[in-house]
Amino acid sequence: MGRWRSHSMLTRRKSTGGGGTVARLVAWGLVRAHASWGAAVARKTLWSLAVALLLAARAFSGAGESGQRLPDLTELSLEELMNIRVTSVSRKTERLSRAAGAIHVITQDDLRRAGVTSLPEALRLAPGMEVARVDAHTWGITSRGFNDVFANKLLVMIDGRSMYTPLFSGVFWDMQDTLLEDLERIEIIRGPGAALWGANAVNGVINIITRRAKDTQGVLLAGGGGTEERGFGNVRYGGTLGGDAHFRVYAKYFNRDESALPSGAEADDAWQVARSGFRMDWDASERNTLTLAGDLSTGTLAQSFLLATLTPPFQQTAHDDLNIRGGNLLARWSHTFSDASDIRLQFYYDHTVRDTLIFKENRDNYDVDFQHRFPLGRRQDIIWGLGYRLTSDDVGNSFSVALNPQSRTTRLLSAFAQDEITLLPNQLYLTLGSKFEQNDFTGFEIQPRARLSWTPSDWQTIWAAISRAVRTPSRAEDDIRLSQQVLPPGRVFPGAPPAVTVFFGNRGFDSEKMLAYELGYRVQPHEQVTLDLATFYNAYDHLRSLEPGTPFLETSPAPAHLVIPFSVANKLKGETYGVELSGLWQVAEWWRLRGLYSFLQIQLRKDQSSQDTISEGAEGNSPHHQFSLRSSMDLPGRLELDLAFRYVDRLPSLRIPSYSTLDVRVGWKITRGLEAAIVAQNLLDHRHPEFRPSFIGTQFTEIQRAVYTKLTWRF
Repeated sequence: MGRWRSHSMLTRRKSTGGGGTVARLVAWGLVRAHASWGAAVARKTLWSLAVALLLAARAFSGAGESGQRLPDLTELSLEELMNIRVTSVSRKTERLSRAAGAIHVITQDDLRRAGVTSLPEALRLAPGMEVARVDAHTWGITSRGFNDVFANKLLVMIDGRSMYTPLFSGVFWDMQDTLLEDLERIEIIRGPGAALWGANAVNGVINIITRRAKDTQGVLLAGGGGTEERGFGNVRYGGTLGGDAHFRVYAKYFNRDESALPSGAEADDAWQVARSGFRMDWDASERNTLTLAGDLSTGTLAQSFLLATLTPPFQQTAHDDLNIRGGNLLARWSHTFSDASDIRLQFYYDHTVRDTLIFKENRDNYDVDFQHRFPLGRRQDIIWGLGYRLTSDDVGNSFSVALNPQSRTTRLLSAFAQDEITLLPNQLYLTLGSKFEQNDFTGFEIQPRARLSWTPSDWQTIWAAISRAVRTPSRAEDDIRLSQQVLPPGRVFPGAPPAVTVFFGNRGFDSEKMLAYELGYRVQPHEQVTLDLATFYNAYDHLRSLEPGTPFLETSPAPAHLVIPFSVANKLKGETYGVELSGLWQVAEWWRLRGLYSFLQIQLRKDQSSQDTISEGAEGNSPHHQFSLRSSMDLPGRLELDLAFRYVDRLPSLRIPSYSTLDVRVGWKITRGLEAAIVAQNLLDHRHPEFRPSFIGTQFTEIQRAVYTKLTWRF
C-alpha cells in the first residue's frame, strides 16, 4: 500500500431515536425560533428550544449512549488527512493529495481547537487568505490580492448555495453563519475556479460543507461568554424520521461587544444575531438521496456613519442600528448510476433584507443547478451541467447612496463541461473544461481552463494549470450614485457653491479579466511531515478605475451645489504573483505543528488615457507577507493546549502597520460528551488596527484583546 493509501474514517454509531413525540417537540421549538425576530425574544427562544430538546432526549432510553460524538481528527494519521475527500476542485469527489489545485481543507477539529466563533475567523486557518477585521461585524476578505470591505473576486458557498450578492459582486459577511459544530469541512481554493463555478470565482472559491443529518444525531448544547463575546448559545437536536431519513434542527444566538476607537473609547458597533435552521437527508434508495435545508436569521448591527451634507459643517456623524434579516431554502436530489456516473439537481431560494440609515435593500435570489457525470470509454471522465439564476431587488435611496433604477431584475444562464483524460493510469491526468455564461451586464462570457496532474510516486503530486476568469459587473457598478465628500462654498473657486464629489456607475462598464498560471507541489517526505507548495502568476486586464468627469451644477436637493463626478471604467491593468506554503509536522503522538506562509506582490498600472488617481492604491491593500504557526497538544488529564501565532505585514495604502497576534486555547474533556474551554485572543497587544473602511464612511476602529469561556455538552 502507498504512503497516501486511503483509510476509513472513524466508526460512527447510529442514533436509535425518532418518533412522533420527539418530532412534535422539536418542531415546536423550531417554530418558536423562526418566529423570533427580535434579539430579546431570540434569547427566550433558545431556552424554549433547549427545554424541548431535553424533554425529547428523555423520551428515549439510552439516548446518551446512542448520541454521536465528533470525530477527533488529531487521531488520524497524516496519511489519512492527505486522503480527505474534496469536491471543489473538480465538482466530483477526489483525494486531497491528488487534487490539481491550490486547495486547503479546514476540518471540524481545526475549527474546534482554534476556538473560532465565526466563519471569517475560520478562514484565517488557510494559507493565502487575507482576513482583516474592520470593526465588530465587518471584514475585508479575499485571496491573492485586491482586498477590500467590498472585495469582489471571491466566490463563497454553503452546501452549494452561493453567498454572492449582485449588489457589489461580493459577500456581506455579517449575514453569513451557521452552527459551526455542524460543519464537516471548509474547502478553500486559492486561484480561479471560474471554469466550473462561473464568474466572480476569480481569485478563489470557498466551499463550506455541513455534515449530513445522520452524522449529527442526538442533542448538543453549547454556550459561553467573555470580554468581547458577551454571550452566545447554541442548541441542536438530530433524530430520525424512519430508517433511512434523518434530520436536525438548530438555533443559535450571539451578542458581540463593541470594538475600540484609536483613542480607546468604545466604537458603539455591537452586533447580535439570532438564527435557526434545519437539514433533512433521506436515502430513498441505494441510488437516490434527497436533501432539504433552510435557515432564518435576524440581527442588529450598531454602526456610526460619516455622512456628507450640503450645509455646515458639511459632514456629520450619525449613529444607526442596522437591521439585517433573511432566510433560505435548499433542495437537492442526487441519483447514482454507478461509482463513475451520477446526476444532481439542486434548487435554492434566498431572501435578504438590509435596513440601514443610508440604504435599504430587499433582495430575492432563485437558483437552479443541474450536473451530470459519466465515463467516456476507459480513459475519460466527463462532467457537464446547466444553471439558471434570477435575482431581483428593491432598494431605498438616500443622498449618500442611491441606485437608479430603484428596482432591477437580472438573469444568468450558464453551462459548463469538463473532461478529465487519463494519460497514464494512476499517474498522469489532463483536465480540460470551460464555463459559458450569458448575463444581463456584458452578454456572453467564456472561461476555459486546462490542468495537468502528475503523481510520479505514491507520496508526491505535481500539478499545473492555466485558466481564464472574468468578474462581471455588479449592480452598483452599473447604477450607483455614491456621495463621498462635500467641499464648502468657495473651495473650488471664489464664489462657488458647495461641491460634492460623487462616484457614478457606468452601464458601459465591462467585465474584469484575468489569465492565471499556477504550479504546485504536494509531498509527504516523511511519515510525520507533509508539505504543500503553490505558486502563481496572474495577469489582469480591464480592472476597475475611477475616471474624473466634467463638473456640473445640481439644484436638487437644495441648496444648489456643484457635482464633481467620477465614473467607473476599465482602464487599469496589472499583475500579481506569489508563493503559498503550508506544512504539517506530527512531532509526537500528542503534539502537532502546522505552519503557513504566503508572499504576494501586486503591480498595477493605468492605461494611457486614464486619469485615475485613486485605484492604483489597491497595490497596498494586501500584505506582502503573512505567516502563522499553530501548535496542538493533547496533555495528560484529558487536557488540550492550542497556541496560534500570526504575523501580517503592513498595508501602506491604508496606513495599517504590521502586527502579530497570539491566541491560546485550553480545553478539558470532562467526560465523553462534556467539554470546557477557555480561549484568549490577541494577547500580544491591548488593541490593533487591521483594515480601514472604503467607499462607505464609517468609523476607523481597532481590534481588542479578548477572553471567553465555552461549555459544550453532547448527549
